[in-house]
Amino acid sequence: MLERALGDSDLPDSIDNHTQLAGSNCMEILLFSLGTAEHFGINVFKVREVSKTPFITRTPNMPTGVEGLISLRGNVIPVLSLASILGIAPPGTHKEGAMMVTEYSKRTLGFLVQEVDRIIRVDWEKVRTPENLAGGSHAYISAITQLRDGRLVSILDVESILANTFGEAVIGQINPIGNGHEVNVFFADDSAVARRKITEVLDKLGVRHKYAQNGLEAWTRLASIADHAEQAGRPLAEDIDLIMVDAEMPEMDGYVLTRNIKSDPRFGGIPVVMHSSLSSEANRAMGKQVGVDAYVAKFDADVLAETLRPLLERARRVA
Repeated sequence: MLERALGDSDLPDSIDNHTQLAGSNCMEILLFSLGTAEHFGINVFKVREVSKTPFITRTPNMPTGVEGLISLRGNVIPVLSLASILGIAPPGTHKEGAMMVTEYSKRTLGFLVQEVDRIIRVDWEKVRTPENLAGGSHAYISAITQLRDGRLVSILDVESILANTFGEAVIGQINPIGNGHEVNVFFADDSAVARRKITEVLDKLGVRHKYAQNGLEAWTRLASIADHAEQAGRPLAEDIDLIMVDAEMPEMDGYVLTRNIKSDPRFGGIPVVMHSSLSSEANRAMGKQVGVDAYVAKFDADVLAETLRPLLERARRVA
């Protein structure tokens, strides 16, 4: 595990900073605290900058946990108190501390925290999905990892925070593809919110689908499907027409999963689409580096559907 003190230059601001991690099955976590003994983390690639808590303009009728608005370089962005969102402190009680400016799922948000600590690099294989956690702050924890000194770090499910604070995206009319009942999609995503929205899109497209909740589970199941197809003497494309992967997943990330798929000749000709809340050009470059056929930023149902449609229709024509 790599650890280093936080400095402004440590926050990712170039494609090179991102692409060096592609296929390494590692991620960098920014550690922070919320005034309790619990330690929290967020993928550093979702953090644009860190600053002291700025002046916040209080506004009426804001969702619970939203402290108000700030103007940041000409843009007005909402500021959320993570302690309030996670049920650790009542709304409106945030004291002076730090603010993380985050950018993911095409949204820019300010997250108020008590203190930002440092950046650590961890192997995804040492990141675990929490079990039997529900309610309170645990409702927004997507994964757990452990520091060298034995302390546990709860990694935030920021997609769920976004969806539950501002509401989930409403999916409109999506036309089904021809003979969709013959099409098979396999997708992997560790976010329950993302899996639910992906399922809605695939259902509207009229295709069959299966899913896994992390990269290692996905690769285990995909390899098993490939083994069975090989034993039966039929091409794998009869069982899977398209694979969709998230970038950030416990145990094995989407970059390593894609690399495994692309290096296995049994999956030849089966497109891989990366669907991620990390929407920058640098992350697209990471996906391209490991061979994804398309990269879609979360969550725009129309863009996702129209990205999948030609790939699935082409797969049907080939079959």
